[in-house]
Amino acid sequence: MAIKNALLVDDSKVARFALSKILENRDMEVNMASSAEEALDFLSKNTAPDVIFMDHLMPGMSGVEAAKAIKSNPDTAGIPIIMCTSKKSSSFSDEAKNFGIYSILTKPPQSEGLTIMLEQLATDVERGTLPMPENLSSLASDEEAAITLPAESRSESTSAAGANDVPLTAELIEQISRSAVKTNINNRLHELLNDLFDEQYIHVKRALEDNEKKQEARIEEHLKTLTELVDERTRNLRDEVAAEINMNLSRELAISRKEMAKNSGFTAEHMAELKDHITSVQTIDTEFWQTLQSEAVQQAHEISRETAEDIAQRTIDLYVAQQKAAHSRIYTLGLAVSLGIFSVGIAWLSGLFG
Repeated sequence: MAIKNALLVDDSKVARFALSKILENRDMEVNMASSAEEALDFLSKNTAPDVIFMDHLMPGMSGVEAAKAIKSNPDTAGIPIIMCTSKKSSSFSDEAKNFGIYSILTKPPQSEGLTIMLEQLATDVERGTLPMPENLSSLASDEEAAITLPAESRSESTSAAGANDVPLTAELIEQISRSAVKTNINNRLHELLNDLFDEQYIHVKRALEDNEKKQEARIEEHLKTLTELVDERTRNLRDEVAAEINMNLSRELAISRKEMAKNSGFTAEHMAELKDHITSVQTIDTEFWQTLQSEAVQQAHEISRETAEDIAQRTIDLYVAQQKAAHSRIYTLGLAVSLGIFSVGIAWLSGLFG
């Protein structure tokens, strides 16, 4: 299982910034909290991260107390916690692991060591071999007992403590004053460093933005210059090509004109040849028309003769048909008269023998 997101808990902006850059270079999503209280509030409202980087010493709730609170909550007890501290003692590492700390990351963090630690964490998460807190329940019960201490006991302890009060000497007051001044100076230096980091961060960010804008403007101007140069070179090349083409065309046209001039016009020999050709054509044309005319006259005579013969034949056929029709009418009339007389005779004979 790959470690994809982390929660950084540190009151130092410088430390958060440095560690976040290392994690972001590993393509991890990083959320930040400036105190343990803010980290607990984040865990109660958001999805649990894959790992928590917890600072050891912070104002208010310390990193150890925050780790105990996280491991005491069943909803967040399974989140591995890496304690970020400057302590390098083995006793502190053993103590931290007793209440659920996965590993110790020494400040300032190194990229190689952090990579090895995250790879081992991914392996342990995948295999389910994350270390479980050993003394967390006893520590929680001790804290609860301390919190629920009766008022009588508190008064007794207070009176006992009052009985054992150490008198305030000048040396003790000086030590207390030095400690207070040192603490105040450290807190003030921490605030000044945070303010300085914020100012430097804003200044660097603004400088980077200005540099990026200038770089973009410079690139745009350079591209514009290159575009104009390319356009100019292209235009010059286009003009040169057009001029070369026009020159070649002019040369070819001049050569063509010369060739045409050489081949144009008729010489005397050409005119004599053309005259002879026209004369021969006219002669052939005259002979053709004469032959055609004689053939036409001959065909006309033949057509006239054939037409006259056809008319004569049709006249004869018509006369013969008319004669045949006349004879047929006379024959029919005679036959009718004969049949009439024969009928009358039959009737007369029928009358005689009837």
